[in-house]
Amino acid sequence: MEQASDIKNHQLPLAPIKKIMKADEDVRMISAEAPILFAKACELFILELTIRSWLHSEENKRRTLQKNDNAAAFTRSDIFEFLVDILPREETVKDEAGSGHFVPAQVVEGGDGVTADGVPYY
Repeated sequence: MEQASDIKNHQLPLAPIKKIMKADEDVRMISAEAPILFAKACELFILELTIRSWLHSEENKRRTLQKNDNAAAFTRSDIFEFLVDILPREETVKDEAGSGHFVPAQVVEGGDGVTADGVPYY
């Protein structure tokens, strides 16, 4: 029973999740449990990315989470390959200060923070 109550205890609002689900014209009806499940899955996904990003931050002896830590978390694992269209793979480059931080390839190539499909990232 404890697991069932844990699933119902979610932090993300359900209305935006339902709106996204209904955006697909093939979706006609949504059960009451589906948005709850998606909310919990989103929470777990955010937690996983945060932990991976934090590890990268600690490796660089920082205690502040930065965008490049998130980018490194995506880049280091193939399980996030499905996000390649949203956040392009990163390249390690020397920024102007020469720190060698991860910088999005589009930024390096003079990009405007938008993917090839016109989807903004960060």
